[in-house]
Amino acid sequence: MITDADTNFLYLSDRLMQRAGFVNEFLEILDRNEIAHSFLPKTNDIWAVDYMPVQRGSNHFIQFTYQPDYLQTKRYRATITDAISVCEDIGVVPTRSKIKLDGGNVIRGEEWVLLTDKIFKENPDFDRFKLIDELERLFGVEVIIVPKEPGDFTGHADGIVRYFNKDTVLINGYGSKSIYGKKLMRTLKGYGLNTFEITHAPTLNGNSDSADGYYINFLQMNDFILLPTFGIKDDEEAYELFSQLYPRISTIDAMEIAKDGGVLNCITWNVAI
Repeated sequence: MITDADTNFLYLSDRLMQRAGFVNEFLEILDRNEIAHSFLPKTNDIWAVDYMPVQRGSNHFIQFTYQPDYLQTKRYRATITDAISVCEDIGVVPTRSKIKLDGGNVIRGEEWVLLTDKIFKENPDFDRFKLIDELERLFGVEVIIVPKEPGDFTGHADGIVRYFNKDTVLINGYGSKSIYGKKLMRTLKGYGLNTFEITHAPTLNGNSDSADGYYINFLQMNDFILLPTFGIKDDEEAYELFSQLYPRISTIDAMEIAKDGGVLNCITWNVAI
């Protein structure tokens, strides 16, 4: 399975161009770090990782059905991107699946793929065991299921945990009193994975859908890390920690997009070409 550390080309939604201040700084950082990139055409929102296919291997992409339960009102249905049309425009021919799954709920490891249990809620017509079997057939690796974070309307794994190496994942530092944090660590340990806690400082700013303080939603390509910052005191701690983990790191103020419910992994679709 291709991981973020294997990717070398980055796509962004063309809708992101409407946020000139943020995207100009983002592109400047990509150019400075020699990250090849382009824009996806015909998109209806900026959350590219969610609707684009999951890359399993070279020229092997899996297009899941993108029909999130949180986009089913009249207001939000218009924001659902036709990913097949986008893929046709950029020359990607994916394997198509009827399983409903957002790309933000897929964390790829070398020998496993990690999802939250939101997968079961969005696919009630599937027997759970048959659903896991089919996902493992599609991905070609073990499927790990962890509990979704309480209160997260998306139920995505990329706001909880990220791949670090074959045996270790990064997780939010929920604190010793967090029942959910303890449950998450027990679950991961049960799959034989080590955990490393990183800075986690959601402030919410009066908006329960905000993703500020979610440093775990960083962008990774090869050995390069782009870490979101939010103009809060925890930014420095997060930067120092990530600097010890990765050899090449830059930061960007991501508050403009975080207030809409996502951060850097959410707006990027990085692939290996």
